[in-house]
Amino acid sequence: MAYIKSVTLEHHNIPFGIGEASPRLSWTFENEQQDWVQTSYEIEIKRADLGTRGYRVFTSDSVLVPWPADALKSREVANIRVRATGRTQPPTEEQTSWSEYITVEAGLLERQDWTSEFVAAPKTEAANSAITPALLRKIFKISKQVRKARLYITAQGVYEAQINGHQVGDQILAPGWTSYNYHLNYQTFDVKELLSTGDQLLNVELGEGWFCTRLGFGGGKRCIYGDRPAILAQLEIAFVDGEILTVGSDETWKTSTGPIISSEIYDGEIYDASLVKKGWDSVSFDDKTWNSVEVVDFPASKILSPKGPPVRRIETLKIKDVIRSPTGKTILDFGQNLVGYLQVRVTGTSGTEIEFQHVEVLSHQGECATRPLRDCKAKDTLRLSGESIVWEPKFTFHGFRYVQIVGWPEGEPLDIKAVVLHTDMEETGSFKCSNSDINQLHQNIKWGMRGNFLSIPTDCPQRDERLGWTGDIQIFSPTASFLYNTAGMLSGWLQDLAVEQIQDNDGVPPLVCPNIIEASFPKAQAAWADAVILTPYDLYTAFGDVKILSDQHESMKVWIDKALPREASGLWNPTVHQLGDWLDPDAPPDDPAKGKTDPHLVANAYLARITQTMAKISKILGFHDDYDHYTKEAERITAAFRDEYVTKSGRLAPDTMTSLSLALSLNLLGDSKASEAAAKRLVTLVRSSAFKIGTGFVGTPLILPVLATAGYPQVAYRMLLEKKCPSWLYPITMGATTMWERWDSMLPNGKINPGSMTSFNHYALGSVGAFLHGTLGGISPKEPGWKVVRVEPVPGGRVTWAKVAFRGPYGQVRCEWEVKDGKFTIEILIPPNSKAEVKLPGQQDIKSAGSGRHRWSLDYEEGDWPTALRDPFSPPPDEGDPV
Repeated sequence: MAYIKSVTLEHHNIPFGIGEASPRLSWTFENEQQDWVQTSYEIEIKRADLGTRGYRVFTSDSVLVPWPADALKSREVANIRVRATGRTQPPTEEQTSWSEYITVEAGLLERQDWTSEFVAAPKTEAANSAITPALLRKIFKISKQVRKARLYITAQGVYEAQINGHQVGDQILAPGWTSYNYHLNYQTFDVKELLSTGDQLLNVELGEGWFCTRLGFGGGKRCIYGDRPAILAQLEIAFVDGEILTVGSDETWKTSTGPIISSEIYDGEIYDASLVKKGWDSVSFDDKTWNSVEVVDFPASKILSPKGPPVRRIETLKIKDVIRSPTGKTILDFGQNLVGYLQVRVTGTSGTEIEFQHVEVLSHQGECATRPLRDCKAKDTLRLSGESIVWEPKFTFHGFRYVQIVGWPEGEPLDIKAVVLHTDMEETGSFKCSNSDINQLHQNIKWGMRGNFLSIPTDCPQRDERLGWTGDIQIFSPTASFLYNTAGMLSGWLQDLAVEQIQDNDGVPPLVCPNIIEASFPKAQAAWADAVILTPYDLYTAFGDVKILSDQHESMKVWIDKALPREASGLWNPTVHQLGDWLDPDAPPDDPAKGKTDPHLVANAYLARITQTMAKISKILGFHDDYDHYTKEAERITAAFRDEYVTKSGRLAPDTMTSLSLALSLNLLGDSKASEAAAKRLVTLVRSSAFKIGTGFVGTPLILPVLATAGYPQVAYRMLLEKKCPSWLYPITMGATTMWERWDSMLPNGKINPGSMTSFNHYALGSVGAFLHGTLGGISPKEPGWKVVRVEPVPGGRVTWAKVAFRGPYGQVRCEWEVKDGKFTIEILIPPNSKAEVKLPGQQDIKSAGSGRHRWSLDYEEGDWPTALRDPFSPPPDEGDPV
């Protein structure tokens, strides 16, 4: 019998302090029962004021079903459980047992719920112009038994709170980075267990964070959102006798500075242990000499509960190796390029200063490579007081594998760990196969995502940038949403993207969100701006949440109907600068937009794509007139594209790997004959390149799926397995543990690419992950939310087995296949209340499979291994036998 594994509300891992008054419910099933389909569900809700009420609905829906009761009020608690009735084939109806109760608690849903005030410390600037973090304190008294206590808190900046010397929660860099002019997240904490009777202390450390720090490349700019950080805290204590005590931030709070001299996003932290104010986090501390805080204006921005999870400490890594560089420097190697900071245990004489320089790679001379950091110090400084200390930076993070240490006390053991940080999303996808290089590639993709999903989806985590580039996430979101549950995090980010687009940017989606780059930077950019249409649709496909589409619909229409600059034909205005197929491997190091493919061909292919997608979205949302309009418009754009770029003989001009992949993936060539000719031409280009990659950001996610779909899977695998530069596996031969920004961020001679823009942790080229999951592994969503699973593994490349799994909205999907002794054997697991459409290698028919475990076996023979086309006077290429 099927049973309910878990119940969730909206996209929250833990529905505590949520911002939705009528949260939708979802539940997953666990069981291998064949062909089980839900026919109805019951929801039971217990509420203090309304008692217990039950609701039954006859439907197969089990993902994001409507809240059936009256809306929750601010602070209200409800307990919920679910059971379902379903049937199998042959028809046998059965009922699951009730799920475990899940507790939901609403946060502060209205502005008037906030009775506290934003307060700030007197501004103290460090020598480097950074704002010195502040310490803030408030003493209060409790004289009776506490029934419930909640701390609602946020900051213009970043904060860490304590009650009676104990840290509140486990979040890092809270409240995170949002479009502060419009939206500021707050956090809710259950702090009852931190309280006692008598005098109590609520204290906060407050840093500048993204709110005031220097942001942006080319020197950046400070204080973009405000000139000093501020805190908003509201501690609400309910006593057993019914009385409520509210302790809020106001003018009675006291403040001073502490041991952190500065703590910046780019430049790191300076910490002086001799400046520790011992006991400041205890009630008995004398703060008479401290300053009073200043009440500052309450912002106009919305104070909202986050849609997604916070940043947390995820794991720690030990030192893998201690290197002595040619110049005698001590360099720690953690064996993995990561994002986070150090945890240091050390004892030394007072005044000893230790510097920790963080870098991703070593130069070809074996020294720390700081040039890729550009105008970013990425350096932490610890000054000792003579006492033992366990220290971690508080309000910064770094992208690094190596750390150079200067000033470590002689004879002191290197007791140092690396702390890995990222947004604490639920891990949902896994992949493994018989080829160890492909497995390492997948690990690099995953680590690249982890490092760049820190509060927002960033381009890179190490240099003077770390921005939410729209084009990067646009191409990577299908891969990201397989590996982790990104629905909450990305829907919140899209909310900010839409408001900045409409309110600040004349309807043009900015290149980065939050948008902090200069207005003179090129604005309207295909593939980047198109994230406002394509990324919501990708999230809808992955999670089945139609609300993401409806929430972003205005943003989509403003872009495609009003703000997108066009010429009379409907195509892009050809005078608008385009980034095109960014970082084509043939582009000059300092001109990454100057690739082989006409950037306006890229733009107009994307225009066809977003118009096709808008037709689909309009149909889903029930906008029938818009559906008709965008369908006709897509036909018009496609015809104009052919007139512009397809010759009379049917040849695409220019015909590059990217242009052909775009045209084939979007069906822009008109008929099957033209598409077959284009696919053959693409194969010729790939073979002529000796299977080295020739695409940038735009072409990279497309080329392998296009080759496999067109009937050339071995060519796709031969390209995937190429190890010479440029290729997906080349960085692995150079020791990479994350995806690189450039195909050749490090040159074959070990030197770093001379371009000023060279990151060794950039997820964009990891968009090939969708091919590993959906084509090599063999599973992808056929219908939104994985209601129907597409199972279509395409073996090849001498890969003898693959295992892929995804925990989706309906439960666990698994696919495992093996090639052995001329037989292809596959076994799949489909969760209850969903089904699969299965296409086996070499077969044209589609098999339908309900829930449960299924197995097939058939004769299989792998195709010939393709060879490169070459000039007879050139040396023969390595054909790259993958065995």
